Amino acid sequence: MSDPSDKLRLDKWLWFARFFKTRSLSAARVAAGDVRVNGERVTKRATTISAGDVLTFAIGDRVRIIEVVAIGTRRGPAPEAQTLYSDMSPEAAPRETPVSENPRFEGKGRPTKRDRRQGDLSRARHLE
Repeated sequence: MSDPSDKLRLDKWLWFARFFKTRSLSAARVAAGDVRVNGERVTKRATTISAGDVLTFAIGDRVRIIEVVAIGTRRGPAPEAQTLYSDMSPEAAPRETPVSENPRFEGKGRPTKRDRRQGDLSRARHLE
C-alpha cells in the first residue's frame, strides 16, 4: 500500500479509512478537539500521522481506539479501508432495554386510521 515513512493529514486519513462520511465532517471533529493522537488531544486538521500512531475518538456512544497500520492513497471500498487500521476498541456493551422499532407501541407517534375511527366513535357515544 504505502511506505512506512509516508505521512498523511489526520482528517484525510479518517476519511480514507471511512470513519466519517465526508472529509469536512472529519476535519470538523478534529478541529473540535474530539480526536487524540498517541494520547494527546489535537485540534489541527493538518496534523500528520503515520503507521504506528494510535488514534482515540468517539463515534456515537462508542469510543474507538485505532492503530494506524497503513497510509492509504485513496478512499476506496470498505474492505480496502479496513486494511488501513487495526481496531483495539473495547467491545460495545449490549443495550439493557431493547429499542422499539415502532414508536406507536409506546403510545407515541401518529395514530392509525383505525385508532382515529375508534376515537371518533367513542367521542360520538359520549356526546349522546
